[in-house]
Amino acid sequence: MRKYLSLAGIFFLALFYFLTTAYAGEAPDFQLLDLNDQKVSLSDYKHKQAVVLFFWTTWCPYCREELRILNAEQQDLAKDAITLLAINVGESKHKVENFVKGRNLRFRVLLDETGRVTEIYDLLGVPSYIVVNSSGQIVFRGSHFPKEMLKELKGK
Repeated sequence: MRKYLSLAGIFFLALFYFLTTAYAGEAPDFQLLDLNDQKVSLSDYKHKQAVVLFFWTTWCPYCREELRILNAEQQDLAKDAITLLAINVGESKHKVENFVKGRNLRFRVLLDETGRVTEIYDLLGVPSYIVVNSSGQIVFRGSHFPKEMLKELKGK
């Protein structure tokens, strides 16, 4: 019995270490084009405001639901000085433009056509959220809208 408790303790310590270090650290900078061919860098926002990065595709049904949520939350995010950057992964500009127009999305969409930014953030799939605080540190990684994390950022 003691042996199993020790193994369980080691497992939970390892899990705790992974969870507390998985989000820590500086967010890698990147530069992508938006749908208006304007260059956007994550570093443009450092020491100014927090940023929500949302990685998505047009074919993903879960992404579509998250996009609907983000469209509803966009104004509140802007009021709280939190920038939303929706990063489409691996699809052509033409396809993404048609998708965005058809859904009347009201936030900035960036194109990661090669998947380079997705790789530097070690993402395994979509939808994926990464929240970067105004200091440039990753404070959240997940597949759901981080409402509670954003409340904490707003409070600071």
